[in-house]
Amino acid sequence: MSASCGHDAVFDGISNDYKRRLWAVIAINAGMFAIEMIAGQLAHSQALQADALDFFADALTYGISLAVIGASLKVRATAALAKGVSLLLMGLWVFGSTVDRVIYLGTPQAEIMGAIGFMALAANVASVLILMRYKDGDANVRSVWLCSRNDAIGNVAVMLAALGVWGSATGWPDVVVAFGMAALFLSSAWQIVRQSVSERRSAGTHSAHRHHDHHHTE
Repeated sequence: MSASCGHDAVFDGISNDYKRRLWAVIAINAGMFAIEMIAGQLAHSQALQADALDFFADALTYGISLAVIGASLKVRATAALAKGVSLLLMGLWVFGSTVDRVIYLGTPQAEIMGAIGFMALAANVASVLILMRYKDGDANVRSVWLCSRNDAIGNVAVMLAALGVWGSATGWPDVVVAFGMAALFLSSAWQIVRQSVSERRSAGTHSAHRHHDHHHTE
């Protein structure tokens, strides 16, 4: 649980500075999705394609976060829930396509994997630094921070996979990393879904209380 859970004044994203930072991160992620997807196809790397999908999900996630800033807690929690579910689906997709890759195992291009992995890491470290000030917040704000942090972990893993592929001349390190990334997606999805469900529940309780108080004052 994050330290901010006990406070009522949880940061909900209403700040022009935060919005500007989100736009910058959306641009970085959308660009890297395109680069990594093409490179993943060229290098026949499952880990690169999993990472590309991660960038795509983040661009989408940040877009949703931007759209619901200032909305009611229930709307924001619902948006976070949708993000959690999409992460869950992505994790399952990576998992499934990696199993498929195990069956037709070819050796990916380690050089492309390494170079693009390094580029992706730089993009993610930039995103993490841009968002660092806002890492503790509601489920919506927190999911943005979690995504960026996971990406940086994923990129390091892709580079390690590239090293493993290069050193062992087999595709197994690529597959192992892709499985690991799928597991990371699933665990983050679980965290986001859990927090958003509890925020939705508390939003429902608040509105019920307000409704009740309103009746009393009449």
